Amino acid sequence: MATSTTYNRAFWNVMKGKDENYQNLNEGYDNVGAYVAPDEFREGFNTALAKENIFRRFATVINLSSAEGKIQAVSSTGTADWVEDGDPIPESADTFTQFLVKSYKLASLVKLNRSFVTDMNFNLEKYLMGDFAKRFGKAEENALLNGNGTTQPTGILTADADVTTADNSTISFDEIISLYFSLKDEYRNNAVFIMHDNTSMLLRTLKDTNGSYLWNTSDNTIFGKPVVTSPYMPTVSAGAKSIVFGDLSYYWLIERQPITIKKLSELYALQGQIGFSAYERLDGKLIQPDALKILQIKA
Repeated sequence: MATSTTYNRAFWNVMKGKDENYQNLNEGYDNVGAYVAPDEFREGFNTALAKENIFRRFATVINLSSAEGKIQAVSSTGTADWVEDGDPIPESADTFTQFLVKSYKLASLVKLNRSFVTDMNFNLEKYLMGDFAKRFGKAEENALLNGNGTTQPTGILTADADVTTADNSTISFDEIISLYFSLKDEYRNNAVFIMHDNTSMLLRTLKDTNGSYLWNTSDNTIFGKPVVTSPYMPTVSAGAKSIVFGDLSYYWLIERQPITIKKLSELYALQGQIGFSAYERLDGKLIQPDALKILQIKA
């Protein structure tokens, strides 16, 4: 979809108000006057998204356009065996779990002065790519952490906590150790800690009984595992789920429809502006619940 050079040229001609044969855009038309962004734009957009969104960096992105909206994921880890030539290869006792995938719509509207859009030196593609990436990236990250599962994807923080602190206003060194070892070894290899920046500031002060800091300042790791921060993680307060630790590759970000853009030429004409509305459809599923562990502050 939207892969040809002809489509790419036609798309941006339309967005900038130049003459164009609309038949060149048929492959990306969505029936409401919007067009799927060209592949070249989407590649740059996805790269920019990853800078704004921890899930785009660490989760597994799956494209799923099928109408039924279901995915099957292996919920067990298979094994490999040594066999002699000619011997049958043993089957792994893999089990599959089926997930129902919804199509949540995330949208945004950008307005620009008409003189900018029509200026031959203004890079409209670069501007929209950067602006929409910031908007969509932040909204995605917030929802994939805290989403309600009704109008947004179900956030990972809706799961039950695995470790609860003894105090309702702080975290101890030993509780971070408990969180670390609550995650099975097979999921620790690629694990990361996720927390608010304020929580990371607290953890930087923790020391063991020998006076050694928990936090390795040389590479921003805890027990050798990277720490990533998000403004959408709860800070340390009574009842808050303040730290996630695990392998985010087991979280699947499922793209149901890639970013699609509509030019609004007349709606803001009296203000001398042109609007560009964009939307995408996606969902998210943690296909292996054991791959993420949560630390909650005592209520």
